[in-house]
Amino acid sequence: MHGGTVAVVGGSIAGCAAALAAHRGGAGEVTVYERSDNLADYGAGLGMHNARYAELESAGYMDADMPCLQLTRRRWYTRDGSLPLGRQVGELPLPFRTYTWGPLWRELRDRLPATTVFRGNSPVRTVETSPDGAAVRLEDGSAHRADLVIGADGYRSVVRGAAFPGVRPAYAGYVAWRGAYPAGRLTALGPDPDTAWPVEDCVFAVFPGGHAVIYRIPDGEGGHRVNWVLYTVPPPELDLGLDTPTSLPPGTLGEALHASFAQVTGELLPPYWGGLLQLTQPDELFIQPMYDFTAPHYGSGRLLLAGDAATVARPHTGGGAVKALQDATALETAFAAAADWSEVPAAYDAARGPVGASMVELGRRLGDALVLRSPDWRTVEQGQLDALWSGAGPSAFGGRELPGARGPAAGVAER
Repeated sequence: MHGGTVAVVGGSIAGCAAALAAHRGGAGEVTVYERSDNLADYGAGLGMHNARYAELESAGYMDADMPCLQLTRRRWYTRDGSLPLGRQVGELPLPFRTYTWGPLWRELRDRLPATTVFRGNSPVRTVETSPDGAAVRLEDGSAHRADLVIGADGYRSVVRGAAFPGVRPAYAGYVAWRGAYPAGRLTALGPDPDTAWPVEDCVFAVFPGGHAVIYRIPDGEGGHRVNWVLYTVPPPELDLGLDTPTSLPPGTLGEALHASFAQVTGELLPPYWGGLLQLTQPDELFIQPMYDFTAPHYGSGRLLLAGDAATVARPHTGGGAVKALQDATALETAFAAAADWSEVPAAYDAARGPVGASMVELGRRLGDALVLRSPDWRTVEQGQLDALWSGAGPSAFGGRELPGARGPAAGVAER
C-alpha cells in the first residue's frame, strides 16, 4: 500500500514518531496538526531503558546524537532523624538513559521528511469519519480530508473521542508534583553535590503514602538539569476537581497547594532531598494528576490511536515515551504490510493493544505498592525492598521488549 493521505492529530513525541512511521510505511502525504505553537522549550525529563533504546535505535527512531545522560542504579532513602540524606533502604539497578523532553522532540521533529506539513497553532475541534476516509475540523472551522487519521493528541484525545465515545481516563486518587531546574542550584545544599548525589544515581526518597523520584537530565548545552517527580495524595480538604481529566500547569497553583508541598518536602522527605525539591521556583512547579486507561482498540475504521491517546499508564512504569515510539514502529509495520487501508487498524491493534493493557496494569500495581499502600519504610531493608519490587511484577518496567528484537538489547534484565 503506497500513496494516500494521513493526518496526525498532535505533534508531540508520539505525533512526530507517528508521522515518521506513516512516511516510512508508504503514505504519500502526511500532515501534522498541533495545537501549540512551540514545544521545543518544554524542559521536563524522561528516562529510557538501555535495552529499549537499543531496539528503537535499530528501528530508526532514536540515535546517539540525541543528548542523554546514563544512569546505573536507584538508591532508596527514607527519613531517619536528622540524617541529611536519610537512611539508605537499599538499591536496585537502573540501566536507563535520561533525556530532556524538548531536545528529544526536536530531534524527532527534524527527522520528518521535508514533504511533511507540520501545522502548529492548529487545534482540532472534531474528527468525522466515512467509509472511505476521515476529516479533521479545526477550531478555525476549516476541514481537511485524509484517508486515515492518527490520534496522537494525548489523554484528552479528540480522535479517541470520535473512535470510542465515553472512554476517558479514570483518576487514580493521587497526584505527581513535577519540577526541573538547572543543576547549578544544588550548590545551595553543599559545596560538592556530586558527592552526596552521584550523577549516575536515580534517587527514590520514600515516605508513608508517597515518594519522590529524582534524577539528572541533560540541558542540551553540556550541563545538567535536576528533574524530579513527587507522588502523594493531596489533602482531602482541597477540592481540585480531578475527576475530570485535567492538569495544573506552572503558575496556577494556589497558596493551599504550595503549603501542602512545603509540608511534604519539609516534614516527610529526608532533609537533603526535601531541600532539593524546594529549590524549584514556584513558577516551575506543576501538578500532573494520575489517570490511567486503555482504549478498547488501537484502531477503529479510519482512525488509529498512538501514545497517550491510546493508553495512559502511570509514570511509575518508566515507559511512557518508549511506548509512544514503539507504537510508531508497529504503525510502520502495519502500513508497510497492508494491501489496503482496511487492513491497517486490525494489524496495529493486535500488535499494541495487549502491550497497552499490560502497562496500565503494571502502573496500577506500582502505584498501590509505592503510594496508596506503601510499607512502613522505617523497617524496610534491602531484602524487603527486593521482595516488594519483584512482588509488584515489574517485568515490563521501562517498556515491553519489541517483538523480534535481536542482538544485545534482547533479553536484558529489566529488574
